[in-house]
Amino acid sequence: MKQFKTILKYELKTYFKNRVFIGVTLFLIAVIAVVMFFPQISAAFSGGGSSEEDMSVMLVASFDDKGSGFVEKAFSAAFENYDVRFVENDIESIKEKIISGEAECAFVIDSPKSYTYYVDDLSMYDGNTYTAEEILLGMNRMSALIAGGFSESEAEAVLSTEIEGSTEKLGKDQRQNFFYTYIMIFALYMVIVLYGQMVATSVATEKSSRAMELLITSAKPTSMMFGKVIASCLAGLIQITVIFGSALLFYNMNESHWGDSRVIKSIFDMPLDLFGYMLLFFVLGFFIYAFMYGAVGSTASRMEDINTSVMPITMTFIIAFIVVMFSMSSGKVDSAVMTVCSFIPFTSPMAMFTRLAMSTVPTYELIISVTILIATTIGVGVLASKIYRVGVLLYGAKPKLGSIIKSVMKA
Repeated sequence: MKQFKTILKYELKTYFKNRVFIGVTLFLIAVIAVVMFFPQISAAFSGGGSSEEDMSVMLVASFDDKGSGFVEKAFSAAFENYDVRFVENDIESIKEKIISGEAECAFVIDSPKSYTYYVDDLSMYDGNTYTAEEILLGMNRMSALIAGGFSESEAEAVLSTEIEGSTEKLGKDQRQNFFYTYIMIFALYMVIVLYGQMVATSVATEKSSRAMELLITSAKPTSMMFGKVIASCLAGLIQITVIFGSALLFYNMNESHWGDSRVIKSIFDMPLDLFGYMLLFFVLGFFIYAFMYGAVGSTASRMEDINTSVMPITMTFIIAFIVVMFSMSSGKVDSAVMTVCSFIPFTSPMAMFTRLAMSTVPTYELIISVTILIATTIGVGVLASKIYRVGVLLYGAKPKLGSIIKSVMKA
């Protein structure tokens, strides 16, 4: 235990003194600060509030008496963020005003069933045509109702009928839970790839410097392996805690400026039970991969062999990541593939957590998944320490899998 504590402290100090570790942490905190303070920054650059003079101009030319009727009222109400101006149906003049920047866009309504939208640079997020089509569709329906004997006020009453509905969730809300599930999966991916590689590199560095020959005789391989892995896990958790803690602090400072942003609110409204599951699967998932990275790193004779040696582990994790992300995007998190992945220890940290967050998982499935994951993590940890003990003393050509297995069986 004393050896383990000594190695753990040493490895943690190494991480906290690492300039890259500190630099990346500070950089991410700065980026999050900019994102969280974006509403205030945006308001400061725009001079605070948008008056009618600051609003983008939309020109509308209509067959409907130059916009004196239904079209004028409908466009003015629907496009509240624009300074809607009704003009003569002079196409060339309208184009000149858009090109010169006097107006942002224009609609020329030729008939209740035909229009042309003019804009200089069409944004990929431009939804003005959709709104205009809804307006014209309403106008056509109103015309049909009036032709059928309804008065204009009766037709407006029919078209403005509001439907009241409510949704009672008996399970999980995938839309609400999607964002923080995505963040957790992505964070686990980044931490495992980054810190797992660092564990493998650390072992290979010590081995290449021949310092391992001295270390292996003064400390137990199990203490060294578990000390390195747990230190890297703690460093990763501390880094993520600092980053997300800063994000929560910055959000609380700017909550009123974000208004009713559903995306932002859902990220910071994670239920406590789901947060507990996230922590559990995050730690176990990290351990199982970090042990494998450490074991493989001990078999590499040169630093140049690290990337090649850890490639199968990295590819396994990437495949699991792709499967989970595809299932999340499609909304089918309870598919047969995801269900199977929930019980495979190398994929369950992501697959089972995703199912817990975005669907209803039977308790027995959760218990089986966690039990398999814990047992496999312990087993991989013990096996990794044995491979570590044998691998760190093998130099020269890269050892074959068969010779490693034989050496482990003898150890």
